[in-house]
Amino acid sequence: MRGMFNRQATRLPLILLLLFGLSACSASEPPPPAPPAAPTFTAAVAPTLTPVPPPTSTPTVTPLGCLSAPGKLVKGEVATAERPIAYIVYLPPCYDEFPDRRYPVLYLLHGQTFTADQWTRIGAPEAADALIHSGQAAPFIMVFPEDRYWNIQQGLRFGQYLLNNVLPYIDANFRVLPDRSHRAIGGLSRGAGWAFEIGFTHPEQFGALGLHSLAVLSSDRAAYARWFREMPPGLWPRVYMDMGDNDRERDFNLQVERLLTQLGVPHEWRLNNGAHDEAYWSAHVSEYLRWYAAGWDQP
Repeated sequence: MRGMFNRQATRLPLILLLLFGLSACSASEPPPPAPPAAPTFTAAVAPTLTPVPPPTSTPTVTPLGCLSAPGKLVKGEVATAERPIAYIVYLPPCYDEFPDRRYPVLYLLHGQTFTADQWTRIGAPEAADALIHSGQAAPFIMVFPEDRYWNIQQGLRFGQYLLNNVLPYIDANFRVLPDRSHRAIGGLSRGAGWAFEIGFTHPEQFGALGLHSLAVLSSDRAAYARWFREMPPGLWPRVYMDMGDNDRERDFNLQVERLLTQLGVPHEWRLNNGAHDEAYWSAHVSEYLRWYAAGWDQP
């Protein structure tokens, strides 16, 4: 019994030692690593694509050949109760190519003993072409009516023929702007005398008046002061006067210009070198046309 107890007592420390050793081994081992966390995936967002429109092709504009071409002259006659009135009309470049466009109109009267082609002879068509091509003037129409009656009794009625026959005919047959703000009248010498009378006695018809070397019949010289006095308010036309310093009509021109100044009528006045002849008018025709065109509001 005693021997058994001793054996058990001997075994007990051994068992405890073994258990202690096992416990120590277990405590020194590191814990197994935690399993890696599952990766988080962010859903890819498809980029927003803004459609790019295809490039717009700009059509190539072919310049119209007429833009650099000269205007053209048209000849004809206007019927009257007595004898027809011949005319020459200047149509600006591209008149036929733009059938819906209308134009300011300028009536230019020739001098005594001359004919409708006087204005073409001193270079009015070429001067108009140059102003239009260079952009200094918008396109406009010119009418050169012929006064065949200057030396006979019917000549006293030329102004009425112009107003009652020529103007309506031109308005109906050419694409003019038929209002006074786009209609002007001017003349050379005796033609300026007609423009002087017609423009001041019918201011409702013409918005501008050009008197180039003004010459008036002696029987009409007393009338112009009355025309000025009877001018309705608001209807004074724009006025341009010029002459050469050797003009034989110098005194009368100066007299008219002084009265315009006294009445406070706005006007252009030019006293240039030269005489009462075509050489003088030819030298200044471009200035005349530039002045007329400057008053028209058409681009």
